[in-house]
Amino acid sequence: MMEIVYPICNFLQRGTLRVFADWEVRGLENVPPEGPLILVANHQSNIDPPMLPPSIPRRIRFLAKNTIFGGPFIVRWFLDAYGAFPLNRDGIDVKAHRWVTGQLAHGGVVALFPEGTRNRGGMKKAHNGVARLALSTQTPVLPVGITGTERLGTVLRIFNPTGKITLNIGPPFLLPSVEGKPDRAHLDSLTEMIMQRIAALLPSEYRGVYGIEGDGPAPSV
Repeated sequence: MMEIVYPICNFLQRGTLRVFADWEVRGLENVPPEGPLILVANHQSNIDPPMLPPSIPRRIRFLAKNTIFGGPFIVRWFLDAYGAFPLNRDGIDVKAHRWVTGQLAHGGVVALFPEGTRNRGGMKKAHNGVARLALSTQTPVLPVGITGTERLGTVLRIFNPTGKITLNIGPPFLLPSVEGKPDRAHLDSLTEMIMQRIAALLPSEYRGVYGIEGDGPAPSV
């Protein structure tokens, strides 16, 4: 029963997007058909996570703040069936880290938002947890730039996702390996690399602190 929740949700969401939105996905050829992936994207709205599964032809799993798992049993059951796992943002969550590494070890795709919170006014400085994870597991990183969801706000707009929404998928890449335990400066540098890959998939007004000085034309959306 739980296994049918994800494909049913994707089917319904694709139909909703085709009816209500001008929805476009670019760069599908960059998505590896198999193998572990850490999918990273900019974060503007609560609707960003549910935009990924109908747009990307891989089974995607997520970390979600643990507070949303505190509701009725049916909510917790749905989140689990959809592929979400609770994350405690207050400090290091060892259980969530083990869950993510377990998913990757079995060839899964885990979607993470390095900024950690929604930023409608352009990208903000990211946390280095994604870089640490990608480095320690040597898992390819798949960057995705999302535009158009900043107007939607509440996750209930998944049922009425109006306007132009674009997901721009870049080529996957591996972080360069390092000997020994990386220090904070090294992790910050690798995080910058990851975020610049996302920023390159976005128009300049979305890039925020990751704007590229003297860069070329932004992708059209």
